[in-house]
Amino acid sequence: IGYFPSLGGDRMWNFAVAVFLVGLYGNSLLLTAVYGLVVAGSVLLLGAIIGDWVDKNPRLKVAQTSLVVQNCAVILCGILLMVVFHFKEQLAELYNGWVLTCCYILVISIANIANLASTAMSITIQRDWVVVVAGQDSSKLADMNATVRIIDQLTNILAPMLVGQIMAFCSNFIGCGFIAGWNLCSMCLEYCLLWKVYQKTPALAMKAGKKEDYLELKRLNSPKELENGQGPVEGSQLMNETAVVKADSPKKTGCCYQMAEPLRTIRDGWVAYYNQSIFFAGMSLAFLYMTVLGFDCITTGYAYMQGLNGSVLSLLMGASAVSGICGTVAFTWVRKNCGLIRTGFISGVVQLSCLMLCVASVFAPGSPFDLSVSPFQDIYSHLTGESSALPEAAYPASMLTIDGQGLLVNSSIVPPAEELPPLQSYLSVSLLFSGVIAARMGLWSFDLTVTQLIQENVIESERGLINGVQNSMNYLLDLLHFIMVILAPNPEAFGLLVILSVSFVAMGHIMYFRFAFKSLGRRLFLCCSPEQQTQALPDSPSLLPTTV
Repeated sequence: IGYFPSLGGDRMWNFAVAVFLVGLYGNSLLLTAVYGLVVAGSVLLLGAIIGDWVDKNPRLKVAQTSLVVQNCAVILCGILLMVVFHFKEQLAELYNGWVLTCCYILVISIANIANLASTAMSITIQRDWVVVVAGQDSSKLADMNATVRIIDQLTNILAPMLVGQIMAFCSNFIGCGFIAGWNLCSMCLEYCLLWKVYQKTPALAMKAGKKEDYLELKRLNSPKELENGQGPVEGSQLMNETAVVKADSPKKTGCCYQMAEPLRTIRDGWVAYYNQSIFFAGMSLAFLYMTVLGFDCITTGYAYMQGLNGSVLSLLMGASAVSGICGTVAFTWVRKNCGLIRTGFISGVVQLSCLMLCVASVFAPGSPFDLSVSPFQDIYSHLTGESSALPEAAYPASMLTIDGQGLLVNSSIVPPAEELPPLQSYLSVSLLFSGVIAARMGLWSFDLTVTQLIQENVIESERGLINGVQNSMNYLLDLLHFIMVILAPNPEAFGLLVILSVSFVAMGHIMYFRFAFKSLGRRLFLCCSPEQQTQALPDSPSLLPTTV
């Protein structure tokens, strides 16, 4: 109950902060770009450190601290934005605008702290508490993961629509106040509910040390599943019962040693991640972030260029959410009948099959794909100073607004609907979004599969560290996808981005196939036949989780 308003506030803030920054800097995307770079870079560098902090501290302390820091940062940032919006002209005149610049830096810094705290909160609740509450019931864990994902899908659609309507019909000032008030109320509610869950689940009070002579995380397969013949590799892969216990070395207290501690944590985190049995499964999930085939600002902007209006896009986003929910529900059913590892394989096949529609859209009638137009022409023109060769826009530049559906519309690249040239065919854009929406079923089912594999196969003392590194990998590939768009921003090159995106998705699923085939062998292809015999994973160094 408490997770819904908390996640809703998080989604509203993530949507609105970009609009607020655009409005502050004269309808320019500069502050938004800086904020995105700071957020991605921070999680990329600090993901392992955040996860290590989650591992080394009591669960309740981690959850409460993350919750309070995240919401207080959002509230403080909302109040600061309200002040800036109300006194922007006066602040711009003080010290030649340096006071306003300091406000921009402060807003981005506080917002980045809120995002880091949100990352810690996500790791401790979705990757740790859920596992402990589920106990040793793998089916219950799968159901809880699916429920959390359904809430995530619903808030991802409803929250931006709600705050978008407020900002569109009222003002950014009122929007800031609404988000700050929402986070204050949701923080108090979730704080109380976290305490109740902690009291009702005594296992949450017990946490493994960093170095122990046993691995706490046991097989999550229920006895009922074992009686039905489902092998251990189908649900949760068996942890090796012998852990390597390293002798405690004398602690060093030198200044240089203490300063280098974060670097050692980052190094140890990445080494531990590489040595996990689910390394290739985690890498496969990260590769899915290197894509333009989603409902982000890039695909939305391309859709506007192709003649789709905000009303149609809002319906497509709703259909995407429904498809994702269907994939979440299908995950629980397929897992019960085919096993966890096979569910990931099946989900990957479904996603890749649907994405073939996106590849077909590149060559379908109505596609702007044109290899004769260099995707680097705009960059070359700017570097050589040949700006006169670029076409001049016939409409006001650098305008970002919110339409009636709460969608972010960049008018600097999208002329009004009535000025769009008539397209020869909508077949290309129809195939593109049909593939994107249909692929959501396989995408979210695959995401849940890898999430549960990490939950079941990473020992408790490293759970936060490994998930922190996984978040870093996700952000790294996400950064690469934005760099890819910067290098080829024109609509004629969007087809190349689609093909490249599908290629990265395919490489990701190839990595998962390697993991699945090494775990199950030829039994992987018995999709509708649960295991008839119990067989543990082979004892090989690449498949044994390693403590650091």
